[in-house]
Amino acid sequence: MHDPNHNPWKTLSSAEKYDNPWINVTQYEVINPSGNPGIYGKVHFKNLAIGVIPLDEDMNTYLVGQYRYPLNAYSWEIPEGGGPLGVDALESAKRELLEETGLKASEWTEVQRMHLSNSVSDELAIIYLARNLEQFEAEPEETEQLVIKKVTFEEAYLMVLNGEITDSMSVAGILRVKLMLT
Repeated sequence: MHDPNHNPWKTLSSAEKYDNPWINVTQYEVINPSGNPGIYGKVHFKNLAIGVIPLDEDMNTYLVGQYRYPLNAYSWEIPEGGGPLGVDALESAKRELLEETGLKASEWTEVQRMHLSNSVSDELAIIYLARNLEQFEAEPEETEQLVIKKVTFEEAYLMVLNGEITDSMSVAGILRVKLMLT
């Protein structure tokens, strides 16, 4: 009988290969599940991935457009960013929403927790729905050149279906909220 809690991997040794304020990369010498020696690389994220789907009383949402350096491409996505480990994720979500869109919300619902790339990383994402919005001034970070686009939630949903939104947190969050609303 299969025990889902049994780890079939055996770690022989580990060596840190890279470290910066956001990630740590470790290489492991392992015995894999079939009993053969091998290596495994793991990217450890030093922040939570935080996403917010702001939804106003008219069923509009706000997308953030920005050039994503690792993809070498422009991306439309929900407001998102990093939340330090050990800091309440909801507080990080509130900060990200204000920072990127200038919005504050009085009603918050956690809608999704997900691992973003469980084959090579331990990054955990938490996505919130933010309602009862109030507009203030955005406070983007120096690394962010953002365009904010207000669209109907239905338009954002269609952008996911049409492949115009490909960011995994945005796709999962928008689909989850669509299910919640129907």
